[in-house]
Amino acid sequence: MTQENSCLKVTKNHGEQTLALANKMGLANKTLQIQKEGDNLCIPLKRQPTEDEMGVLRAKAPEVQLATRIFSNKKHEEKTLFEVLQNLLPHGLHGSIPRALDIVGDIAIVEIPLDLEQYKKAVGEAILKTHKNVHVILSKAGKVSGTYRLRNFEFVAGEQRTYTIYKENGCAYHIDVAKAYFSPRLSHERERVASLVQEGETVADLFAGVGPFAILIAKTRKAAKVFAVDINPEAVDMQKKNACVNRVENILVSIVGDTRKIVEEKLTGVADRVIMNLPETACDFVDVACKVVKPEGGVIHFYGFVRSPDTLENMKTRFAEAVEKTGRKVEKFIVTKAVRETAPYECQAVLDAKII
Repeated sequence: MTQENSCLKVTKNHGEQTLALANKMGLANKTLQIQKEGDNLCIPLKRQPTEDEMGVLRAKAPEVQLATRIFSNKKHEEKTLFEVLQNLLPHGLHGSIPRALDIVGDIAIVEIPLDLEQYKKAVGEAILKTHKNVHVILSKAGKVSGTYRLRNFEFVAGEQRTYTIYKENGCAYHIDVAKAYFSPRLSHERERVASLVQEGETVADLFAGVGPFAILIAKTRKAAKVFAVDINPEAVDMQKKNACVNRVENILVSIVGDTRKIVEEKLTGVADRVIMNLPETACDFVDVACKVVKPEGGVIHFYGFVRSPDTLENMKTRFAEAVEKTGRKVEKFIVTKAVRETAPYECQAVLDAKII
């Protein structure tokens, strides 16, 4: 069956974010199929958004507009992972069913609790059933560790590979999750930082990985130069490929090697803006970041973990003290906030600091 219905018309680049916001606001009509229309998506609505709600939507997707289209009804209500697994697992284990997945391209990464170990194949098959665009299920088999920040994985279901193509904020990334660190949970943060870069700025991403911060900046802001440094040679190989895929190879300079040594040799005093996404040990490299910032000053985006009873204020104090040891100082903190929860009583936070 079909019916005429109001909708949000938005470009595919902003479709995922707009749908998430529409769901959060209770606007999206989940009984109707989302419609593709050239380079746009039409998201069916169950009610008209208010002016304030449209303002929130346009803040994320400026081109979003209201329209009317003919939509088809969904053939059946899609089941959630919990709904599928609650019929397969003993009742006492329902509380252990994973509530969140990291989806990178067509790979789903899941943390399977010990009490579900004997049912992990069922968990993997259920994820494949409820996520039609996923073809590989990996479970975490250890923590992120080592100089290259890698994690071990175990194949659970689907195809046996760790390589995929991930799309975010209008960019495409070739990623091998077993060979380079990558988190899809920083998508909005990468978009936020890129939006702050002014035309003509020089940016240095000191722990760039496969390039999600650096490439988005190079693609959307046409900065004079973007330097992307990482110690992991395989991550930098992927980064170079991603620069070509996204057509920013003439803007992005990929450098493999130890950040401290690279800055000393090539990047002293070159940047208007420095990105430090190495939350576990970034404080050890504040002196390096200050050396990259131009003599007249610039902005550092510093990421760190805050674990209770530690506080964001303590993190600011430690950062400011580390900056002062270099002979520079924090003129002001522009932004200080939690970015995402990483564990119970732990979050990743960001400080945007103006350095002089």
